[in-house]
Amino acid sequence: MEKFDPRIDAYIEKSADFAKPILMHIRQVVHQASPLITETVKWGMPFFDYKGPVCMMAAFKQHLGFGFWKASRLKDPDGLLQGTDAEAAAGSFGRIVTLADLPSDKALMNFIQQMIALNESGVKEPKKAPAPKAELGMPADFDKLLKGNLVAMDNFEKFSPSKKREYLEWFAEAKSEATREKRIEQALEWRGNRGIGSINSPPPPEGGVKYKLLNGSFNCEICCRFAPCEISRPLIFYFIY
Repeated sequence: MEKFDPRIDAYIEKSADFAKPILMHIRQVVHQASPLITETVKWGMPFFDYKGPVCMMAAFKQHLGFGFWKASRLKDPDGLLQGTDAEAAAGSFGRIVTLADLPSDKALMNFIQQMIALNESGVKEPKKAPAPKAELGMPADFDKLLKGNLVAMDNFEKFSPSKKREYLEWFAEAKSEATREKRIEQALEWRGNRGIGSINSPPPPEGGVKYKLLNGSFNCEICCRFAPCEISRPLIFYFIY
C-alpha cells in the first residue's frame, strides 16, 4: 500500500462540497500523527492502515463519518468516542457536518497513535463466546416411533446431548414435511439396526449387502459401531461383504 493513494484523491474530489475540506483535514491530521500510516480503499471507503486498519472516513450526502477500528480498545478519558465497534464505519464521533464537529487535532492524533501501538503490539480482540443454542424439543412423532422400537430407543438414549441435537437439527432443517418424515424414518432405521457390519452383527445375505450412507459418518462409541450416526459431511460409504 502507498502512503498516499490516488483513489482517495478521487474520492474527496467526488464528495459533496461541504465534505471536501473536512476529508482533507482528517487526512492531513492522520498523516501528521504518524509517518507510518498508509492509505487504501476498502468497501468503497478511504482507510488509513498500519499493520492493520487504524481508522476510516466516509462521505454521505449530508454528513460524513470518521471512525476508529476497534475503538472500544482506545483510552478515552474525555468520552469523545461514540457508538460500538460494529458501527465504526458510520463514525466514532457521530454525524460530522463541519470541522467544528470533530474533536481537537491533539485528541485525534492521540487516538491514532494509540491504535498504531495496539496494531504494533499484535494484541487481538478476545473472541466472543458463542451464543448458547436454543433448546430443541423432541418431535412428538419421532418420540412415538422410538418408543415403538426399543432397539432404536436404546441406541438413541446412549448418545451424548450434542449427538442427539445433531439429529433434531437435521429433522428441523428439512425443507418440506415429506423430507422431514423421510429423515425421521431413516434415523429410526439406522438406530434400529444394531451392529450393522460389525463383528457382532448377523451374517449378511448371500451375495453381499451394500449400504449407502449420505450426509453421515461412523459412530464408534456405541455398540452399533458401523451404523451411520453423525450428520456432518456429505459422504458416501459402501460396505461389500
